[in-house]
Amino acid sequence: MASTTVTTWNIDPAHSAAAFKVRHMMISHVKGEFRGLSGVVKLDDTDSSRSTVEVSIPAEGIKTGDEARDGHLKAADFLDVEKFPTITFKSTSITSTGDSNYAVTGDLTIHGVTKSVTLTVEDVSNPTKDPYGNERIGLTASTKIERKDFGLVWNGVMESGGVLVGDEVTITIDAELIKA
Repeated sequence: MASTTVTTWNIDPAHSAAAFKVRHMMISHVKGEFRGLSGVVKLDDTDSSRSTVEVSIPAEGIKTGDEARDGHLKAADFLDVEKFPTITFKSTSITSTGDSNYAVTGDLTIHGVTKSVTLTVEDVSNPTKDPYGNERIGLTASTKIERKDFGLVWNGVMESGGVLVGDEVTITIDAELIKA
């Protein structure tokens, strides 16, 4: 039997963020991000399908550049951060899609609702030593979700037709990880 090498990589919260964009008034996109990500990736160097990913995002950390909007997004109309303080992702399968790219399927929980989503993970870097002797890797992961699937249903109808907030949300995670 071939030997298996599993390495543990912890998300570096100072160099990682989860960004999102959603259509506003059907004419432009509003962008925002969450900071303070934490989590761990366990990489199986011989079989990536046996690797695992777990990520936790503090919902309170949402920032869009507008304090009033951030407050509304934290309130019961949207994330309800007092009741649901954390957004989580836990992988259920990982498939190599060639080179250093992967399809990572897992359970995403937002607003107390869990749905299966697939993240497209691209550009997983080769390990690099930082100036302090730590090994680091980086990656970008993205997916699209329908916010209503997660109970985020608040909206407003515009006088000219259409809605204030689009349903489709694009999520992009840029993460830097440190080898444990």
